[in-house]
This record gives sequence, C-alpha cells and structure tokens, in this order.
Amino acid sequence: MDMNQYLSMFIDESNDHLQSLNENMMGLEANPDDLSIVQVIFRSAHTLKGMAATMGFEDLASLTHQMENVLDLVRNGKLVMQDFIFDTLFKSLDALEAMVQDITAGGEGKADVSSIVASLQAIVRGEVPIAQGEGAAPAAAAPKEAETPALLDEFQLSVLEQSIQEGHQVLFIEVSIRKDCQLRAVRAYMVFELLERFGEVVKSFPSVQDIEQEKFDYNFSLYYISQKTAEEMQTLIMGVSEIDNVTSVALDVETLSQLVKPEVAATAEEAPPAPARENIPPATQTPAAAPQKEEAKKAPAKSSGAPSRTIRVDIDRLDVLMNLLSELLIDRVRLEQHASDIQSGELTETVEHMSRVSADLQNIVMKLRMVPVDTVFNRFPRMVRDLAKSLDKKVDLIISGAETELDRTVVDEIGDPLVHLLRNALDHGVESVTDRIAAGKPETGSIHLRAFHSGNHVFIEIQDDGAGISRDKVLKSAINKGIVTAEQAAAMSDNEAHQLLFAAGFSTAEVISDISGRGVGLDVVKAKISSLGGNVTIYSTPGKGTTFSVQLPLTLSIIAAMLVRIGSEKYAIPLSSIVETGIVKRSQIRSVHGAKMVEFRGSHIPIVSLSAIFNVPDYDESGEEETEIVVIRKSDKLVALTVQDFIGQNEIVIKNLGKYLPSIQGISGGTILGDGQVALIIDANAFIK
Repeated sequence: MDMNQYLSMFIDESNDHLQSLNENMMGLEANPDDLSIVQVIFRSAHTLKGMAATMGFEDLASLTHQMENVLDLVRNGKLVMQDFIFDTLFKSLDALEAMVQDITAGGEGKADVSSIVASLQAIVRGEVPIAQGEGAAPAAAAPKEAETPALLDEFQLSVLEQSIQEGHQVLFIEVSIRKDCQLRAVRAYMVFELLERFGEVVKSFPSVQDIEQEKFDYNFSLYYISQKTAEEMQTLIMGVSEIDNVTSVALDVETLSQLVKPEVAATAEEAPPAPARENIPPATQTPAAAPQKEEAKKAPAKSSGAPSRTIRVDIDRLDVLMNLLSELLIDRVRLEQHASDIQSGELTETVEHMSRVSADLQNIVMKLRMVPVDTVFNRFPRMVRDLAKSLDKKVDLIISGAETELDRTVVDEIGDPLVHLLRNALDHGVESVTDRIAAGKPETGSIHLRAFHSGNHVFIEIQDDGAGISRDKVLKSAINKGIVTAEQAAAMSDNEAHQLLFAAGFSTAEVISDISGRGVGLDVVKAKISSLGGNVTIYSTPGKGTTFSVQLPLTLSIIAAMLVRIGSEKYAIPLSSIVETGIVKRSQIRSVHGAKMVEFRGSHIPIVSLSAIFNVPDYDESGEEETEIVVIRKSDKLVALTVQDFIGQNEIVIKNLGKYLPSIQGISGGTILGDGQVALIIDANAFIK
C-alpha cells in the first residue's frame, strides 16, 4: 500500500497534535493535579503513536509509546508530576517535533532519542534522575508498583463486575519468569495461549504488544475471567516450563471498586498487589483526586459533539484562486470602463451586477486567506517557559486577541520577528527575581502579547513590566559603536534614542550569550516588518516597562489605493498611507535649510516632487501656480507628494515587479489598470526615510 498519498495529511495532523501536546503540557504544569488535562494529553499522544506506526515511522511511534507509559501512570494516580518529569516530557516533544520536521523535509523521521527513552523508562521504574540531586524523594511508585497493572478504567471495571454477577471467577494473576530464561517473550506467549483456552484476559500490564516485543522485566500481571478457581489456574500456569512463580488471587465486587479510586489503600491481605498505595507520594492521595477522575471521564463527551465544519485546503490552491480572482478584478475594471464609454444601459446594468458578484467573491476569497494570529502565538508559551527557565527568571506570558485575523502571507512572515521581540523582552526587559524584589515588584514578571484590528491594519504589541529602556545606556552604547556622535546623541529625543535599538550591530548586552548580545536581532525585525509594509514603534517608561508596537497591513494582495496622474504616467498610492489630499500654491512652499517645506495643520512638513524623483519626461510642474498634493504618513512622520491630477480611488491587485527589475527605491510593486496600462505602486515608507 502506497502511504505517500497520506503523507501530507499525516504531517498536518502530527503538527496539530504536537501543538495540542505543548499547550496542554503547559496547562498541566500550571495545574499538576488536573487529571482531565492528563487524559487529553494521553489521547493526543496515543493518536500520534498510532498514526506514526501506521505510516511506518517507528522511531516516532516508539518514543511516543514511552511517553504514554509515563502518562498512563499519571492518569491512574500512580505518579505525581514533578519538575524533572515535565522537563523530560518537554524534551520528548522537542524530539518529536524534530522528527516531524525531518519527515516534512523528505527524511525518514529517524533520530537518536536513546537518552530521552532511558529517562522516560527510569521515571516509569520510579527512579529519580541523578541530576535531581542526592537524597531526592522518589518520584514514582516503587519498581514493584510499576510491574503491577494500571488501574482499571470504567469499561473494564463494568466487564469484570458483570462477570462476577454472572457467576464467573475474576482473578488477578502475577507471573514471574525465571531470570535465566533466554526467550521470555515465548514463555509469556505460552502462558497467554493457556489462559485463552480457559477464559479471557481483560487487561495486562505491560500490554500484550510490549510483552510480545520482550519489553518487560521477567514479570507481568493481568486481570482474568474464567470458570476455574485461582488455585487451578496457578497450577496450570506453573506447568509451563521456565516459570519461576505464579500468584493468583480471586477478586470480589468490593475489591474491584477500589481499583478505580487512586486514594484508597489496600487494607486486606487478599487484595491484589495492584491497589497497594504505600509507596505513592502523599500528593496523589488527596480526596480531590476523585472528582478530578469524574471530570476526566466526562471530558471525552464534550469532544464528541457536532462533526467538524472545517476542511484542509492546500495553500497552493488558495494561491491559484487568488491569482484567478486578480485577473477577474482587472477585467471587471476594464468592462466598467468600456460600459462607461459605450453608454449602453443593458451593458451597464450587467456590468454593475458582475461588479457586485465579483466584490462578494473577492470578500470571500480574502476571508479564505485570513488566518488567526493564534497559529503564530500558540508556539510562544512553550518558548517563554523554556527561556525563562534558562535565564532563571519567573515570567507569565499573557496572550490576548489571538483570534485576530491576518492574511496568510503576513502570518507566515511575522513569526520570526515576534520571536526576536519576545526574547528581547525576556532577556533585556524583565529583571531577575532579586532585582524585581529590590525594586518593590512581584517576583514574577509579566509579558503581554496582544493583537487587535485598527482600520486597515493589525497591531501586535509586546509589553513587559520590566526595567524599561535606559536612554543613557542606549546612547553610550551607540557612541561606543560609532553609530552616532556625542553631539548627535545629546540632541536626540527619547523616541529617537529608542530607534537606535534598530541599528545594525547594536546591542546593550554586556555579555554575549546564546540568547542575545551579538547585535543581531532588532535590525532584522525592523527590516522584515518594513518589507511587509508595516512599521514598529517603541514606548518605554524607565522602571515601569517597555512596549513594542508592530503595525501590519491586513493583506498584501488586494488593497484600496488612490490613483494619480503625472504626465502620461499613472501611480497608485495605498489609502492606508494617505492622511489627506489637497492643493497648495507655489508661494506657500518654502525652503528651510535647503529642503522644501510646506505648512500643514500648524506645522511644516517636507514636500517632494514625484515627477522629479521618477524623471517623468512629459510633465513640468514649475510653470504651475498651484499643485495637488497627497500627504502620506508613516508612524508620526508626514511628507507631502506633489502630483498633476487625482484619478480616483480603486481596488488594485498588487503584482510583483519580478526578479529582472532591481529593487527600485520608492516603488513596492505594480498593478494593471482597466485600460491595460501598468501603474506603479508608491512605497510610502521609502519617502518617509
């Protein structure tokens, strides 16, 4: 069977499960006693293991199986989650993600995870890693405990209880194979074959699959239904060669009921070893475990509601759909122009209807391309958790507005800049625990990551409650690195000093680490956000904290623009960059220190001639007494562009100029107009620079 046809589905679903595992592990770390979260984690891990095994990725399936063993002990109340267990499970998730990425890149998903597997197996055996320090308390039950069956679930319990009511014998059987046995899996198989002849095995520990693969240490145990007595079964099993010892105990309804209550200790000698609780840490024996167990049982019911109303669509298909829509919009504009020229009522009516339908179609396609920023945000809690641990800081990441939607193209590109900003907030922003206490702050710092819509833009803010930006420290570092002179630094405002953080090679870190200090990061952030048509602003209050505000366009494909004419050439200026349009007289334009300025709303702003910059051959504006201007904005800076005429507003499809044309300063792309002419799109950010 060719599994390649299912590979893309496997990769998508694996990434979903890994993301779910990361998120729920974070939730469990915050609430270690919530067994309902453990149930969700176990189901995700189990599904991932099954998918990997089906696709033939054995390393991935094997590691997930080892994680399952640990999680099974936790959900059955035999193991208390501790820091080193969380760390080991997180390392396992990292390894799984690396394997899935290797598969995505065309590899076989193989990796050396022997050390992680050894750690997981040690946890199952009840051993504490040496790194935890000598004399550390045992994390799990004693090895003997690990060799007994996991506690029964509700279904298995009901099967056994019903068997007792119908007059069958329910036995708990423990089998020990001799240590000198060379083929213990074969001996175990012979025991199971014997058991199947006289009854039914309900549950074994380890699982039958593990026993067949010799993944057990000479001992296994099981719950068994038969008409034979405990003594008869003990005699029969001892008849199998190389069996060292057999313990067979008959169970009653009362004893069985204890097997689903982790907090109840075994009180009678005839009770099976499985419910023995003397070696379990006190934290698992709290009465609160029972309601949590009930909640865990109810959890699956919530997920089995209405069927999913979403489907996966290949990104390439969406891109093709977008390109077809772009061509349709260009033809729509041409039809509107022809209808206007011909003055035919029927044609005009048809074109107007087509315009409405295509506008609705455009709206739907744009929404198809919109994805919530949650797809980017959801990987940050884990990153912040690991980074805070390595920096020995306590930090809470508070996310809001994760449902805010952005164009897929923007979302794909914005992840790395946000990683840099979050690492910056953790390393430079939030102080160490001792510094925070000395400053009268809570020892746990907070970083707010929020997203929200505003007009045609999406704002993403990263705000910390740390020490803020020290103007003197920034300027001192900038002077030492030769970025500015001492005279320039003295004349700078606080905002201008903050902007120095984005200079190439700039860093205020005194020690280079693997987190920061090399002067690479914020300059990359600035460049990437600018390439997306956005900008980033810094707000900081010393002692209170810092906010990085990233402004991004909603979409990069279809935008509303103002079309202007200069001679025989036409240009498009994005409406999102325009403050207002107007007319000024030549006498109002003044020269200030050699630069042309014009008065605007009580202040003077630079005025730039587009015809002069783009060398338009058939237009000379010097002879005109007044000229049309378009005032554009980037952040808090304004500039006026002079044009010949306004054509009007229109929705335009952005086309890349291609790799044959060099990067032209002031131009971000082109668009095809209704008459077939190409209009260049003005890059407002370049003019502000």
